Amino acid sequence: MSADQGLLFAILGLTLAGFAWGRLRYDVVAILALLATGLTGLVPPESLFSGLSHPAVITVAAVLILSRALINAGVIDVLARRLTRVGDRPMVQVITLTGVVALSSGFINNVGALALFMPVAVWMARHAGRSPSFLLMPLAFGSLLGGTLTLIGTPPNIIIAAYRTDTDSPAFGMFDFLPVGLAITLAGIAFIALVGWRLTPCRSQSAENGELFEIENYLTEVRVPESSSYAGRSVHELIDSVADETDVMVTALLREDERRRMPSTYEVLRPGDILLIEADSDGLKALIDVTGVELAAGETAESEEETDKTAGELTLAEAIVAPNSRLVGNSAGALDLRERYGVNVLAVARQGRRLKQRISHIRFLPGDILLLQGREESLPGAMSRLGCLPLAARGLNIARPRRVALGASIFVAGLALVAFDLLPVAMALVGTAVAMVIAGLLPSDDAYRAIDMPVIVLLAAMLPVGQALETTGGSALIAETLLVAADHLPAFATLALLMTAVMLLSNLVNNAAAAVLAAPIGIQIAQGMNASPDPFLMAVAIGASCAFLTPIGHQSNTLVMAPGGYRFGDYWHMGLPLSLLVVVVAVPVILWVWPMTG
Repeated sequence: MSADQGLLFAILGLTLAGFAWGRLRYDVVAILALLATGLTGLVPPESLFSGLSHPAVITVAAVLILSRALINAGVIDVLARRLTRVGDRPMVQVITLTGVVALSSGFINNVGALALFMPVAVWMARHAGRSPSFLLMPLAFGSLLGGTLTLIGTPPNIIIAAYRTDTDSPAFGMFDFLPVGLAITLAGIAFIALVGWRLTPCRSQSAENGELFEIENYLTEVRVPESSSYAGRSVHELIDSVADETDVMVTALLREDERRRMPSTYEVLRPGDILLIEADSDGLKALIDVTGVELAAGETAESEEETDKTAGELTLAEAIVAPNSRLVGNSAGALDLRERYGVNVLAVARQGRRLKQRISHIRFLPGDILLLQGREESLPGAMSRLGCLPLAARGLNIARPRRVALGASIFVAGLALVAFDLLPVAMALVGTAVAMVIAGLLPSDDAYRAIDMPVIVLLAAMLPVGQALETTGGSALIAETLLVAADHLPAFATLALLMTAVMLLSNLVNNAAAAVLAAPIGIQIAQGMNASPDPFLMAVAIGASCAFLTPIGHQSNTLVMAPGGYRFGDYWHMGLPLSLLVVVVAVPVILWVWPMTG
């Protein structure tokens, strides 16, 4: 091992550790890795930011814009509305939802497809009297499977298509992924519908008051007004007033500039005191109704006349913070949500964590569940602009013209340009995205907002790092090690070994990063075996796209974690057999469609 290889492997080791650690966002970790390779001379200065102009990066950005345009046009809503008619039989619901989200994920961003159908799944579970947990994990896994169907279904496919040009072959086309993707998607949906959904943990839900499901308690701020009969009484008396109905915990007391964590139950309350409490939505309502305390988050300086005028127009909605939401990494106070969006964040729930900060100071993470308050007519639009998703079908669709035929026609025309090799992929899809904007299906501001910048930055940063893996001989060294380990194995076993390794990697790091790092290794293994690189590139694409074992492996898995009530260790129950099934089905199909001697 040379000094450059050792240095690069050290940087990659720290990068993978940073991805798995999760404290820094993956795009920040990728930028640090890029800077490290630049400072150490592993990537020449003139090539350091070449990833920004890479066709794969441009293509991913165009696909994200097209996904948002199709959603705005109402193309997916047509399918979503019809799904509510499939009945209450669990197997029928699972196979229908999973199949439709898989099909949609082949043509739009798979996280976007999941976000659209997740409220439908929650609504269907609610009306069937079951927990959404039995539908949401199959839905997430279906979105991952469907992403393997086409070139634009998932970023790893776009990356692998671009890497094929390094082998003196043209990039993979729009439907080159279809034979393998369709085989594993059909097998995966059949498994999920027949067996898999039974392996998901069933989290109990409350049937009272139409509650959708159980989630972790909200952290909520309430204020003791002067008119409250509990001013001058103890914290114990306040909590005891609802003890027979629900569990409420006081985690802090804020009095002027003083903050007391876990105050004594004998603490006497004063008018103006703010209490941080943990309670579910029922407990919050009971506490307010019984004691007369008021929600403290989102207080405004409106006059009594204005308050009386608008009080009847206010409504509440539970929403989940999507991975590309502008809330991620920011706080309600920093974004000035009340003034800029007309939204109050009344409560926050986060899976597996007890939040201690004041609500205005909490930095939101993907998957956080928020209790939002706003005017009935403006709340849906505010949620859309913020990147929050309603947790059930509650009529929160944005009132925009739904030009389904126009949107579908433009999109099909763009696909045809790619499928018949009339234009390069990046050029065709960028042109299609521009056509969507010109046709009025997507405002230009929304087009920019549709681009998931952390993913774009991740790709732009990791592509030069992946190139360094190749130029330093690091990928050849790893390939030689794998070839020695698989020396006495048949070709199909080597292919399965590579796919499994990439699959395990993608459960810990972003799937695009896994594809960037593994593609050069796959090419080197093919060269070491004097074989065609195509089957190995396909194996990397499938492995990078099928992260079923952890909630951090893919944004789709993260998105369903809190609404489904899942824990970190729940995913492998269905994810492990599904992963094995993917390998068993994909390897022979790859070798049939893309033989070693091709």
